[in-house]
Amino acid sequence: MHLEALRAYCLSFPKATEDIKWDHDLCFSVGGKMFCVASLEPPLSFSFKTTPDQFHELTAMRGITPAPYLARYQWVLVQEGHTLTPQQQEELILTSYALVKGKLSKKDRVAAGV
Repeated sequence: MHLEALRAYCLSFPKATEDIKWDHDLCFSVGGKMFCVASLEPPLSFSFKTTPDQFHELTAMRGITPAPYLARYQWVLVQEGHTLTPQQQEELILTSYALVKGKLSKKDRVAAGV
């Protein structure tokens, strides 16, 4: 997946927003909470939240590691040379969106309109 395809996919989710954090990371959020982060510096790498079972399964695969600073929250970092298909990537990012959206407080869901 290329950065523009990742960007278009993440922004296709209801009420998804984007901003740049830490000078070189494109962050996608829902209700102010991140669900995917992509490096703007080549080669493309991106991180997202997973379930605990997916976390262990994914980090056993080539090119996927626990995400720095976020691994304790079951985030993974997908790097160049990974073995995920584009369909798997989309499913995992959708799961991340759903996990983050599901953890929003009622107040945050109302404020975000989700």
